[in-house]
Amino acid sequence: MFSRVATCGLTGLDGHLIEVETDISNGIPAFDVVGLADTSVKEARERVRAAIKNSGFKFPNQRITLNLAPADIRKDGTDFDLPIAIGILVAAKIIPEESVKGYFISGELALDGSVRPVPGMLCKAITAKELNYDKMMIPSQNLPEVSVVQGIEYFPVNSLNEAVAHFTGQGCIKPAERIEMGKSTKAASGLDFSDVRGQSQAKRALEVAASGGHNVIMIGSPGSGKTMLARRLPTILPDLSFEESLEVTKIYSVAGMLPPHTSLIMERPFRAPHHTMSSASLVGGGRIPKPGEVSLSHHGVLFLDELPEFGRATLDILRQPMEDGFVCIARINSTITYPCRFMLVAAANPCKCGYYGDPAKPCTCSSREAERYLGRLSGPLMDRIDIQVQVPTIRYSDLESCSKEENSETIKKRVNKARAIQKERYSGLDVFCNAGLTGALIREFCKVDDEGRKILRSAFDKLKLSARAHDRILKVARTIADLEESPIIQAVHIAEAIQYRSLDRTVLA
Repeated sequence: MFSRVATCGLTGLDGHLIEVETDISNGIPAFDVVGLADTSVKEARERVRAAIKNSGFKFPNQRITLNLAPADIRKDGTDFDLPIAIGILVAAKIIPEESVKGYFISGELALDGSVRPVPGMLCKAITAKELNYDKMMIPSQNLPEVSVVQGIEYFPVNSLNEAVAHFTGQGCIKPAERIEMGKSTKAASGLDFSDVRGQSQAKRALEVAASGGHNVIMIGSPGSGKTMLARRLPTILPDLSFEESLEVTKIYSVAGMLPPHTSLIMERPFRAPHHTMSSASLVGGGRIPKPGEVSLSHHGVLFLDELPEFGRATLDILRQPMEDGFVCIARINSTITYPCRFMLVAAANPCKCGYYGDPAKPCTCSSREAERYLGRLSGPLMDRIDIQVQVPTIRYSDLESCSKEENSETIKKRVNKARAIQKERYSGLDVFCNAGLTGALIREFCKVDDEGRKILRSAFDKLKLSARAHDRILKVARTIADLEESPIIQAVHIAEAIQYRSLDRTVLA
């Protein structure tokens, strides 16, 4: 007695067809699972056995050999439970063999036979469509996230009994109606730039950063508003496109972090991990590799508060993902790639006590100690941060001022206009904004007038900038010019961009 049931395995965000082959033969009762199965898959034997018995079916008292093909791909996770159970029941002649053909089946089983949701169902639905499958049996709780993939009939189930009844014709499950898309992961945050009093220079820096997708670091004393500013940055970023939303949703689906009843993530992610986090938590990894914070920030903001307190090795790992826009996790049997195009927003105190240069509170650190504190940040890392801005201590007059601050909506309109200019300029290129410009593209699109070149040459010599920092200045200046709708980078744009590299003198000392 033999059966074959189709399901899906995941390697990163990529799905691949897995066929659950079940053979039931006479001999000493046994239940063997082969096909490079991980521990979590081998544990399915006991879950499936209990689920079948507790659903009222007789578990075959024979030799069961179960193969997960192809055998050269490692399988992990609990989403093979339901197809394994169905495969056994087909081989045992409880379910007709013809009834399961054309179905993609996935789901975890509880011991009582109920079906639990599994991560990565969106990626599996995309894979099923690519493989020309038009039917999927999935846990009912996974239904919202697959609604974005059309052209497939979804049969949601809550228990093994429902699945068996459907395949035997005793209780046909109707294909689920399409669920309305567009539900966000979060309710409206209520954050707005108008909440921030003063700090006009920092606000301007974040507007430039948002317009060009630039990384930014804010240096200032505790209580100056660095975190407050960072948390409001997503409110001025352009809305996610459908393609970007789909990419973000896939990552959160695979990570098992997609909130219930969410079909599509419509808001840009904002991640703020603690400085005690490990390198694997930051870039991804683990025994079963999962996306890290850099991937969970894809198309959004990664906020690292107290940046010098992060481990040096942890920060240095950031360099390649920031440059490439993806992270590779190498394992013996495979290499998994996750996208990570994020905006890095970092915050740091100027010294260990936090009050170096503060006119209001005395600092207990010497100038050498302050240099050493910021010196924890490597030069190569700082080179990859386009904008470095000082955030001064807020003044009482700013708090009491009755002047109305610009709201996020107003700033966002300017950001959108600058992004539209960049989108048109880079049409046909694999570049989304000015921050993504490299080498030859910088020389092609960052044309500077004569006065601007003189200023840039002088700054390069005095600040002893690296070639990478030189390119960063040009890209930031290009964004500033776009905000003013200027086709040529002028001296005033170069001058403002250079202001955002002033920390090089401190960090690289």
